Amino acid sequence: MVFILGFNFPESRLVKSALQSFYGVGPQHTQRLMAKLYIHDTARVGTLADKQVLDLTAELSSMTIENDLRRKVQDNIKRLRDMGAYRGRRHAMQMPVRGQRTRTQTATAGKLNRVERFG
Repeated sequence: MVFILGFNFPESRLVKSALQSFYGVGPQHTQRLMAKLYIHDTARVGTLADKQVLDLTAELSSMTIENDLRRKVQDNIKRLRDMGAYRGRRHAMQMPVRGQRTRTQTATAGKLNRVERFG
């Protein structure tokens, strides 16, 4: 098991998928990080040297990911609601925010807007 930023990863897991398991780190961030640290695309977590794991942890800790990013998104939505902006009102009513149709198919927006977005 390899320990990166509070998470244990099995040694057989790909570095690419291990990095993408962090909230806020997608395929492009993962590709850039791996290129910057000279890690091969098909490398496994167990094959990383200790220095590479430390460099990876340092890079990830300098980014806004996981709880910090979730808090930032939640604060932005709360700011919109407090300001009384149209998008904030749509979030508060659990309706689509970005111009999707409301005559039918609003179940997804209701699910997404229900997630921890109330002040």
